Amino acid sequence: MGATGHLGTAWRERDYHRQWLWREANRLFDFFQNRAFNPLGGFHELDVEGRPINAGNPVRGIHSTARMVHCFAIGSLLGRPGSDDIVDHGMKYLWEKHRDHERGGYHWSLDNAGLLDATKQGYGHAFVLLAASSAKVAGHPDADRMIADVTEVLEKRFWEDSHGAITEEFEADWTPIPGYRGQNSNMHLTEALMAAYEATGQKSYLDKAESIADLVIRRRAGENGFRVPEHFDENWVLDKDYRGNEMFRPSGTTPGHWLEWARLVLQLHALGGRRHAWMPDAAKALFAQSVALGWDKEKSGFFYTLDWNDEPAKRNKLWWPMAEGVGAAAFLCEHLPSDFHETWYRRIWDGIARHFLDQDRGGWHEELTEDLVPSYTLFAGKGDIYHALQACLIPLYPATGSLTKGIVEAGSR
Repeated sequence: MGATGHLGTAWRERDYHRQWLWREANRLFDFFQNRAFNPLGGFHELDVEGRPINAGNPVRGIHSTARMVHCFAIGSLLGRPGSDDIVDHGMKYLWEKHRDHERGGYHWSLDNAGLLDATKQGYGHAFVLLAASSAKVAGHPDADRMIADVTEVLEKRFWEDSHGAITEEFEADWTPIPGYRGQNSNMHLTEALMAAYEATGQKSYLDKAESIADLVIRRRAGENGFRVPEHFDENWVLDKDYRGNEMFRPSGTTPGHWLEWARLVLQLHALGGRRHAWMPDAAKALFAQSVALGWDKEKSGFFYTLDWNDEPAKRNKLWWPMAEGVGAAAFLCEHLPSDFHETWYRRIWDGIARHFLDQDRGGWHEELTEDLVPSYTLFAGKGDIYHALQACLIPLYPATGSLTKGIVEAGSR
């Protein structure tokens, strides 16, 4: 931290910028806290005006429920009134509704009538671990049992020692759904494993996080010029022809994930006592590739996906790569300070402030066209606080761990 070459004092150290970040974080909390609360259980996804989507019978996805728990656990640690009710509400829904009480594990989605998608996916279980870990730091009484429960499922059902990462998905009765391994679920599990390590002190979580990062980033991304491959067969051989869900498994490569990994790798490096020398250079390379290949140099914003010739494939601009770009740049500015990283930190916030913040109604626009006009082809409205809130808060704390760790440590001083 400190001065940054000819750019002067880093934005993250300037009082005005820090106040601006707090204001934007509070606007997000204000937008989601009461509107998203579903008295029948779980949380509503919201339309562009902040109204529940399909209010009479909303879908509750496990990742959305878990992310609300995680974010409002952060709110609780910050001292935001009402946050504990949100955490308790979400933890109850995860345990009583998403959890399979007979066969173990957690189902993907429900509505008022019951299960919609009963599959058990690594992506969803990663977010359950993240939610429970953050809830533990915030003092929730049920966090320990959920951490123990989902950890057992991850270890017995999902973890593959032969690869040092998790498999992707099962049917409700634990029949394997074969033929696919994905980096996205493993990336989010890496985030959750670090949070679990911080919450419990159990080194086995950190070891697994380092194993995943070694496979996905040091080896597979390293083999592909630090463009993170997304899709693999069950032997972790890259499948460049994969076609899947455009929201969770888009074809090609996704620069937003390169940015996300840049932050996670630096966080892992800091938590692990800097024992893996490859990590800082990898984080630097991931970020450099994302802005060189993924950034729209004419209009600004990150293209959603690229093909394997490094050309834009899905040219729309989503909010979460911008948010992850902020987090990555903030970590790089602290661990590898340079004018390059500081310039990009400012440039990405400039793009967010101009195009993604909905100043009139609150929240962020989750999807823009290539020409930066609000659009709704993938996302129906404003369903998620997770990425945007972390973008606002990560720069306010030292880049040495997760937000929960930083907030607790700051409060103890």
